[in-house]
Amino acid sequence: MSDVADTPKGSISSAISGAVVQLMREYTGRGPTKARTYVNEDLITVVLQDTLTMGERSLVRDGEGELVLASRKAFQRTMSSQMIAAVERHSGRRVVAFLSDNHIDPDVAVESFVLAHAGVGHAAESTPGSR
Repeated sequence: MSDVADTPKGSISSAISGAVVQLMREYTGRGPTKARTYVNEDLITVVLQDTLTMGERSLVRDGEGELVLASRKAFQRTMSSQMIAAVERHSGRRVVAFLSDNHIDPDVAVESFVLAHAGVGHAAESTPGSR
């Protein structure tokens, strides 16, 4: 079994992108067509493009963009624990904050995960308040 710390960043990025796209597909019925994950020291950001369903696009054309954004926020709240778990699993780090937002034109979403500071061992193994 390989250690997450020894896994190339590209493999981690690809795994996180795939997990986030899959979750979006499960929750909304359609996944984004493009996803790119950026892994930095204490931040992982997933940029998704072409995320809206046909129904949401129809609502946007009819002037209901705010309703679509509110609906997307609800999906993000519902998916957040699974997204966080996927990032922790693939990165080997504990997520301390999750931020998510959507933009309609262009159709872009951003999922950002702030990671606990890396210390001795994996942060994912520590528990809150154990310092």
